[in-house]
Amino acid sequence: MDLIRIQGSTYYLPGPTNSGVYVFENKECLLIDPGINNSRAKRIEEVLTANGLHLKYIINTHAHLDHCGGNIYLKKAYPDCLVCASAKEKIFMENPFLLAVMLYSAKPLRGLERSPRRFPVDVVLKEGSIRLQDQTFEIIPLAGHTWGQIGVITPQRVCFVGDSVFGHGTLDKYSLPYLFDVEESVETLNYLREIEAGSFLIAHDEQGIISREEMASLIARNLANIDKYLQQILKLLDRPLSREDVLKKLVLMNDLKLNLMEYHLLLSTVSAFIKYLNDRGLITYSIEGGNLFYSRF
Repeated sequence: MDLIRIQGSTYYLPGPTNSGVYVFENKECLLIDPGINNSRAKRIEEVLTANGLHLKYIINTHAHLDHCGGNIYLKKAYPDCLVCASAKEKIFMENPFLLAVMLYSAKPLRGLERSPRRFPVDVVLKEGSIRLQDQTFEIIPLAGHTWGQIGVITPQRVCFVGDSVFGHGTLDKYSLPYLFDVEESVETLNYLREIEAGSFLIAHDEQGIISREEMASLIARNLANIDKYLQQILKLLDRPLSREDVLKKLVLMNDLKLNLMEYHLLLSTVSAFIKYLNDRGLITYSIEGGNLFYSRF
């Protein structure tokens, strides 16, 4: 794994989750999204050591394990490092069982349980400018994929977007990615169109860094993908269906592959789409024979 320069003092480390790095003049650095586990974190430590860098700050864009799972190892390796996240994501990072409880609506099935490890947050970040050492960074709200996801813009105008935008490879493989809030996802995608940045780092994409023009195209694809599923669900709801029925039909229509976790993630995503449609007065619900059904007006 190599430390790849994007522009000026802004770099990234490629991987299943691309990690951002900003190097300060004193050779201390900021790391954005360490990745999923100790193995990834150890490789990051090796790269930082090889480049004479000392980790001073971690910013987690959101609380999913593939973005914050390396925190604990790196905090042990760099005890003075400060972990930063939004207030909403802090709740899930410090109480990781909540995601599985939210997905299952009770104490979760074996196989849905998340990491028992807590990921403590030292600093709560708010939207706006923050000063780290002698440099100014922008924290931007990117909710939708999760409740309180954030992005980071470095002084060189490189924007790290977490999972607010899914790369082409992700959409090719998983055409229905997890969304917590469809309305906020759409708002975030439109907001990112207006961001003044020269480069963007997509968290899960082999290409990694993309230009503003490429970002505009990718945003359009993400929005079109959301609209595709909205239209599919609306058509399905010409007759009453349960949430589970909707998911089953989407799986068959789009050849989606599911394990236990993926089933519950997508069932939650279907709920987000149903809420979006219901909020707009396009669908209603009824309870019949002990079943909750949704249908078009």
